[in-house]
Amino acid sequence: MEYSHELIIPNDDIPFRLFLFEGKDGHYVREKHWHRSVEIFALFEGGIDFYINNSCYPLKPGEFMLVNSNEIHSVHAPQENKTVVLQIPLSTFEKYYTDERFIYFSNSSLIQDGEVMGLIKEIYDIYMKKGCGYELKVMGEFYLLLYLLVTKYRMPKADAQLVRQHKKLDSLSSITSYIKENYTAELSLESVADAFGYSPAYFSRMFYKYTGINYKSYLDNLRLAYAYKDLANSDASIGDIAANNGFASSRSLAKLFRKKYGILPSEFRKEKKG
Repeated sequence: MEYSHELIIPNDDIPFRLFLFEGKDGHYVREKHWHRSVEIFALFEGGIDFYINNSCYPLKPGEFMLVNSNEIHSVHAPQENKTVVLQIPLSTFEKYYTDERFIYFSNSSLIQDGEVMGLIKEIYDIYMKKGCGYELKVMGEFYLLLYLLVTKYRMPKADAQLVRQHKKLDSLSSITSYIKENYTAELSLESVADAFGYSPAYFSRMFYKYTGINYKSYLDNLRLAYAYKDLANSDASIGDIAANNGFASSRSLAKLFRKKYGILPSEFRKEKKG
Protein backbone atom coordinates (compact mmCIF):
# COMPACT_ATOMS: atom_id res chain seq x y z
CA MET A 1 0.00 0.00 0.00
CA GLU A 2 1.66 3.25 -1.17
CA TYR A 3 -0.93 5.80 -0.07
CA SER A 4 -4.06 6.19 2.02
CA HIS A 5 -7.31 8.11 2.04
CA GLU A 6 -7.74 11.00 4.49
CA LEU A 7 -11.08 11.56 6.19
CA ILE A 8 -12.03 15.27 6.24
CA ILE A 9 -14.83 16.80 8.31
CA PRO A 10 -15.53 20.58 8.08
CA ASN A 11 -15.43 22.80 11.17
CA ASP A 12 -18.72 23.02 13.08
CA ASP A 13 -19.44 26.66 12.23
CA ILE A 14 -18.14 27.03 8.66
CA PRO A 15 -18.61 24.84 5.54
CA PHE A 16 -14.90 24.00 5.18
CA ARG A 17 -12.06 22.86 7.42
CA LEU A 18 -9.64 25.49 8.70
CA PHE A 19 -6.77 24.76 11.06
CA LEU A 20 -3.11 25.32 11.89
CA PHE A 21 -0.95 22.59 10.36
CA GLU A 22 -0.29 19.77 12.83
CA GLY A 23 3.39 19.66 11.75
CA LYS A 24 4.05 23.16 13.11
CA ASP A 25 6.72 21.95 15.58
CA GLY A 26 8.86 20.37 12.85
CA HIS A 27 10.32 16.86 12.58
CA TYR A 28 7.04 15.84 10.97
CA VAL A 29 6.17 13.73 7.93
CA ARG A 30 2.71 13.12 6.52
CA GLU A 31 3.05 10.19 4.15
CA LYS A 32 1.36 9.90 0.75
CA HIS A 33 -2.41 10.30 0.95
CA TRP A 34 -5.38 11.69 -0.95
CA HIS A 35 -8.80 13.14 -0.29
CA ARG A 36 -11.70 14.53 -2.27
CA SER A 37 -11.44 18.05 -0.87
CA VAL A 38 -9.37 20.80 -2.49
CA GLU A 39 -6.62 21.76 -0.05
CA ILE A 40 -4.50 24.88 0.39
CA PHE A 41 -1.37 25.01 2.55
CA ALA A 42 -0.41 28.65 3.20
CA LEU A 43 3.06 29.05 4.75
CA PHE A 44 3.69 32.18 6.84
CA GLU A 45 6.82 31.18 8.80
CA GLY A 46 9.50 28.50 8.47
CA GLY A 47 9.55 26.06 5.60
CA ILE A 48 7.93 22.82 4.42
CA ASP A 49 8.45 20.50 1.46
CA PHE A 50 5.48 19.33 -0.58
CA TYR A 51 5.52 16.25 -2.78
CA ILE A 52 2.87 15.86 -5.48
CA ASN A 53 3.12 12.94 -7.91
CA ASN A 54 6.77 12.47 -6.86
CA SER A 55 7.73 16.09 -7.64
CA CYS A 56 9.08 18.22 -4.77
CA TYR A 57 7.80 21.76 -4.14
CA PRO A 58 9.70 23.55 -1.33
CA LEU A 59 7.59 26.31 0.22
CA LYS A 60 8.98 29.55 1.61
CA PRO A 61 7.14 32.11 3.77
CA GLY A 62 4.54 33.93 1.68
CA GLU A 63 3.91 30.93 -0.59
CA PHE A 64 1.10 28.39 -0.72
CA MET A 65 0.48 24.98 -2.26
CA LEU A 66 -2.87 24.12 -3.81
CA VAL A 67 -3.66 20.39 -3.78
CA ASN A 68 -6.36 19.22 -6.16
CA SER A 69 -9.07 16.70 -5.39
CA ASN A 70 -7.79 13.12 -5.49
CA GLU A 71 -4.19 14.30 -5.98
CA ILE A 72 -1.73 12.03 -4.17
CA HIS A 73 0.59 14.10 -2.00
CA SER A 74 2.83 14.07 1.07
CA VAL A 75 4.23 16.78 3.35
CA HIS A 76 7.62 16.99 5.05
CA ALA A 77 8.11 19.61 7.77
CA PRO A 78 11.69 19.33 9.08
CA GLN A 79 11.58 22.68 10.89
CA GLU A 80 9.15 24.73 12.93
CA ASN A 81 6.60 26.54 10.81
CA LYS A 82 3.33 28.44 10.81
CA THR A 83 1.11 27.01 8.11
CA VAL A 84 -2.62 27.62 7.78
CA VAL A 85 -4.56 24.84 6.03
CA LEU A 86 -7.92 25.12 4.27
CA GLN A 87 -9.73 22.00 3.08
CA ILE A 88 -12.63 22.90 0.79
CA PRO A 89 -15.29 20.30 -0.16
CA LEU A 90 -15.13 19.52 -3.87
CA SER A 91 -18.89 20.11 -4.20
CA THR A 92 -18.21 23.82 -3.53
CA PHE A 93 -16.95 24.07 -7.11
CA GLU A 94 -19.67 21.99 -8.80
CA LYS A 95 -20.90 24.84 -11.03
CA TYR A 96 -17.40 25.18 -12.48
CA TYR A 97 -16.69 21.56 -13.44
CA THR A 98 -15.48 20.81 -16.96
CA ASP A 99 -17.49 18.57 -19.28
CA GLU A 100 -15.76 15.54 -17.70
CA ARG A 101 -17.28 16.46 -14.29
CA PHE A 102 -13.79 17.44 -13.22
CA ILE A 103 -12.04 20.55 -11.96
CA TYR A 104 -8.31 21.18 -11.78
CA PHE A 105 -6.42 24.16 -10.36
CA SER A 106 -2.95 25.26 -11.34
CA ASN A 107 -0.11 24.91 -8.82
CA SER A 108 2.01 27.45 -10.69
CA SER A 109 2.87 30.81 -9.16
CA LEU A 110 0.57 33.60 -10.35
CA ILE A 111 0.37 37.34 -9.83
CA GLN A 112 -2.64 36.80 -7.53
CA ASP A 113 -0.63 34.67 -5.06
CA GLY A 114 -0.12 37.59 -2.66
CA GLU A 115 -3.84 38.34 -2.64
CA VAL A 116 -4.62 34.69 -1.89
CA MET A 117 -2.17 34.67 1.03
CA GLY A 118 -3.70 37.88 2.37
CA LEU A 119 -7.21 36.42 2.23
CA ILE A 120 -6.16 33.23 4.01
CA LYS A 121 -4.45 35.21 6.76
CA GLU A 122 -7.55 37.36 7.17
CA ILE A 123 -9.84 34.32 7.27
CA TYR A 124 -7.69 32.62 9.90
CA ASP A 125 -7.26 35.72 12.08
CA ILE A 126 -10.99 36.50 12.05
CA TYR A 127 -11.89 32.89 12.79
CA MET A 128 -9.50 32.61 15.72
CA LYS A 129 -10.73 35.85 17.33
CA LYS A 130 -14.39 34.76 16.97
CA GLY A 131 -15.81 38.24 17.48
CA CYS A 132 -19.47 39.13 16.97
CA GLY A 133 -20.54 38.11 13.47
CA TYR A 134 -17.21 36.42 12.72
CA GLU A 135 -18.89 33.72 10.62
CA LEU A 136 -20.27 36.34 8.22
CA LYS A 137 -16.90 38.05 7.85
CA VAL A 138 -15.11 34.73 7.37
CA MET A 139 -17.57 33.69 4.65
CA GLY A 140 -17.21 37.05 2.91
CA GLU A 141 -13.44 36.60 2.65
CA PHE A 142 -13.90 32.91 1.77
CA TYR A 143 -16.10 33.76 -1.22
CA LEU A 144 -13.46 36.21 -2.45
CA LEU A 145 -10.93 33.37 -2.21
CA LEU A 146 -13.23 31.04 -4.18
CA TYR A 147 -13.67 33.74 -6.82
CA LEU A 148 -9.91 33.96 -7.30
CA LEU A 149 -9.59 30.18 -7.50
CA VAL A 150 -12.21 29.72 -10.21
CA THR A 151 -11.26 32.81 -12.25
CA LYS A 152 -7.46 32.80 -12.00
CA TYR A 153 -6.31 29.29 -11.03
CA ARG A 154 -8.87 26.96 -12.62
CA MET A 155 -7.60 25.16 -15.72
CA PRO A 156 -10.34 25.24 -18.38
CA LYS A 157 -8.97 22.10 -20.04
CA ALA A 158 -7.31 19.37 -18.02
CA ASP A 159 -4.75 16.87 -19.26
CA ALA A 160 -6.29 13.49 -20.16
CA GLN A 161 -3.95 11.64 -17.80
CA LEU A 162 -5.04 13.83 -14.89
CA VAL A 163 -8.68 13.11 -15.69
CA ARG A 164 -8.01 9.35 -15.70
CA GLN A 165 -6.21 9.51 -12.35
CA HIS A 166 -9.01 11.61 -10.91
CA LYS A 167 -11.70 9.19 -12.08
CA LYS A 168 -9.85 6.21 -10.61
CA LEU A 169 -9.98 7.69 -7.13
CA ASP A 170 -13.23 9.58 -7.61
CA SER A 171 -15.25 6.37 -7.70
CA LEU A 172 -14.02 5.59 -4.20
CA SER A 173 -14.53 9.22 -3.17
CA SER A 174 -18.20 8.83 -4.10
CA ILE A 175 -18.36 5.83 -1.80
CA THR A 176 -16.70 7.63 1.12
CA SER A 177 -19.08 10.58 0.60
CA TYR A 178 -22.02 8.15 0.71
CA ILE A 179 -20.69 6.65 3.95
CA LYS A 180 -20.26 10.13 5.43
CA GLU A 181 -23.86 11.03 4.56
CA ASN A 182 -25.28 7.83 6.05
CA TYR A 183 -22.87 6.96 8.87
CA THR A 184 -25.59 7.31 11.55
CA ALA A 185 -27.60 4.46 10.02
CA GLU A 186 -26.86 0.75 10.08
CA LEU A 187 -24.34 0.61 7.26
CA SER A 188 -23.06 -2.88 6.55
CA LEU A 189 -20.30 -3.55 4.05
CA GLU A 190 -22.78 -5.64 2.04
CA SER A 191 -25.33 -2.80 1.79
CA VAL A 192 -22.74 -0.26 0.61
CA ALA A 193 -21.27 -2.71 -1.90
CA ASP A 194 -24.75 -3.39 -3.26
CA ALA A 195 -25.55 0.35 -3.51
CA PHE A 196 -22.57 0.78 -5.85
CA GLY A 197 -22.97 -2.45 -7.80
CA TYR A 198 -20.03 -4.41 -6.35
CA SER A 199 -19.80 -7.82 -4.79
CA PRO A 200 -18.91 -7.63 -1.06
CA ALA A 201 -15.58 -9.42 -1.62
CA TYR A 202 -14.49 -7.12 -4.47
CA PHE A 203 -15.66 -4.03 -2.61
CA SER A 204 -13.73 -5.03 0.51
CA ARG A 205 -10.50 -5.53 -1.46
CA MET A 206 -10.91 -2.31 -3.44
CA PHE A 207 -11.72 -0.27 -0.34
CA TYR A 208 -8.60 -1.44 1.48
CA LYS A 209 -6.39 -1.00 -1.61
CA TYR A 210 -7.22 2.70 -2.00
CA THR A 211 -7.80 3.78 1.60
CA GLY A 212 -5.23 1.70 3.46
CA ILE A 213 -7.84 0.71 6.05
CA ASN A 214 -10.61 -1.89 6.13
CA TYR A 215 -14.24 -0.83 5.77
CA LYS A 216 -15.27 -1.44 9.39
CA SER A 217 -12.33 0.54 10.79
CA TYR A 218 -13.06 3.41 8.40
CA LEU A 219 -16.70 3.55 9.48
CA ASP A 220 -15.75 3.31 13.19
CA ASN A 221 -13.25 6.17 12.80
CA LEU A 222 -15.84 8.33 11.05
CA ARG A 223 -18.41 7.75 13.79
CA LEU A 224 -15.77 8.40 16.45
CA ALA A 225 -14.77 11.71 14.85
CA TYR A 226 -18.36 12.96 15.02
CA ALA A 227 -18.89 11.57 18.52
CA TYR A 228 -15.71 13.33 19.66
CA LYS A 229 -17.11 16.66 18.43
CA ASP A 230 -20.45 16.03 20.12
CA LEU A 231 -18.80 15.13 23.42
CA ALA A 232 -16.72 18.30 23.30
CA ASN A 233 -19.43 20.69 22.10
CA SER A 234 -22.80 19.46 23.38
CA ASP A 235 -24.51 18.52 26.65
CA ALA A 236 -26.22 15.45 25.19
CA SER A 237 -25.86 12.26 27.21
CA ILE A 238 -23.21 9.76 26.16
CA GLY A 239 -25.99 7.27 25.36
CA ASP A 240 -27.67 9.75 23.03
CA ILE A 241 -24.37 10.64 21.38
CA ALA A 242 -23.69 6.95 20.78
CA ALA A 243 -27.15 6.40 19.26
CA ASN A 244 -27.00 9.59 17.17
CA ASN A 245 -23.68 8.57 15.63
CA GLY A 246 -24.52 5.01 14.66
CA PHE A 247 -23.08 3.07 17.61
CA ALA A 248 -24.96 0.03 18.86
CA SER A 249 -24.65 1.22 22.48
CA SER A 250 -22.77 3.58 24.77
CA ARG A 251 -20.60 0.61 25.74
CA SER A 252 -19.61 0.12 22.10
CA LEU A 253 -18.74 3.83 21.82
CA ALA A 254 -16.70 3.72 25.05
CA LYS A 255 -14.69 0.70 23.94
CA LEU A 256 -13.74 2.19 20.56
CA PHE A 257 -13.23 5.69 21.97
CA ARG A 258 -10.79 4.42 24.59
CA LYS A 259 -8.92 2.36 22.02
CA LYS A 260 -8.46 5.37 19.70
CA TYR A 261 -8.02 8.24 22.18
CA GLY A 262 -6.76 6.41 25.28
CA ILE A 263 -9.55 7.72 27.50
CA LEU A 264 -13.21 6.95 28.19
CA PRO A 265 -15.87 9.35 26.82
CA SER A 266 -16.95 10.26 30.37
CA GLU A 267 -13.35 11.06 31.35
CA PHE A 268 -12.82 13.06 28.18
CA ARG A 269 -15.92 15.16 28.87
CA LYS A 270 -14.79 15.86 32.46
CA GLU A 271 -11.40 17.03 31.19
CA LYS A 272 -13.05 19.32 28.64
CA LYS A 273 -15.31 20.89 31.24
CA GLY A 274 -12.37 21.27 33.61
